Amino acid sequence: MTAPQYSPILIWGAGAIGGTIGAYLRRAGHDVTFVDVDAGHVAAIREGGLKIVGPIEEFMVRAPAFTPAEMRAVTLPRLWDTIFLCTKAQDTRAAGEALVQNLALEGEVVSVQNGLNPLILNEVVGRERVLGSFVNFGADYLEPGTVTYSGRGAVVIGEQDGQLTPRARRLHALLRQFEPEAVLSPNIMGYLWSKLGYGALLFATALTNDGIADALARAEDRGLYIELGREVLRVAFAAGVRPEAFNGFDPSAFVPGASSAQAQASMDEMVVFNRRSAKTHSGIWRDLAVRRRRTEVDAQLGWVLHFGQVHGVRTPLTARLIQLIHDLEDGRRALGRDNLNELRPLLLQAQV
Repeated sequence: MTAPQYSPILIWGAGAIGGTIGAYLRRAGHDVTFVDVDAGHVAAIREGGLKIVGPIEEFMVRAPAFTPAEMRAVTLPRLWDTIFLCTKAQDTRAAGEALVQNLALEGEVVSVQNGLNPLILNEVVGRERVLGSFVNFGADYLEPGTVTYSGRGAVVIGEQDGQLTPRARRLHALLRQFEPEAVLSPNIMGYLWSKLGYGALLFATALTNDGIADALARAEDRGLYIELGREVLRVAFAAGVRPEAFNGFDPSAFVPGASSAQAQASMDEMVVFNRRSAKTHSGIWRDLAVRRRRTEVDAQLGWVLHFGQVHGVRTPLTARLIQLIHDLEDGRRALGRDNLNELRPLLLQAQV
């Protein structure tokens, strides 16, 4: 059987997610080009290649790398049929507006990000050219030219309308060269909404200095985490979305009427999943504690507030969680488990 033929691939955002996927595809022999806003990272990739380190495996690839400004400076820009957008969620619109000059007329952009970013890209490049993707593997940008790949996790891709099109099948086969268990789904938005539910839990763990597994394992905080997940999924169901399960997050355990035992079992499975990864803390916590930069909280959980308002679903826990993250970003409070106490009084209000 002849191996599938793939056109050149542009990875827009060469950090934890884009750097890891792009490095694997480059090692597999694909024509991969990286774009990143970090000029130091771009220079390091050019000079010494992109290094993948960590417990999964370690290797280095060489590939062209540019900043967005360098891409704009090209008089006759090169066009790509396939662009993977792997930036932070809050940069989606700006990145989409920048990359569109490099997107072929019949090409596609795959959002490989947290949040409901296909909805933004639809406005920028056209819905017919946008696919969604969901990833939950562990990776971190370590330093210029180096990304840590610390734990395998779910990788899913699909068309927004659920059709299993030839291009979706082609891109699925491509992603399987990175993650052999990658899934082609007719319900990619269900996965993205589930990631928002799980993401709410991760944002809450990032209020503390605990690692993900340690935080989710604390019996005294379980009720808070469970209600956060339920609040997000109430909005998802109101929006007509059917959330999907992944890596221990079982949406059926967070729906109205689900038993406490179901929710506890899902929490236990998420703890087990995260204990397997060398990535102990979330990227959210790294943004706050290590990189000292803004998080994706508005670009992720802001969707929950938005659709909650649209469908008349109250979201007091999510709203307060967003405020607490902003307090940490702006230096108005310090990381610590005491921050969770700011959410506890809202538990009863959230359950009404």
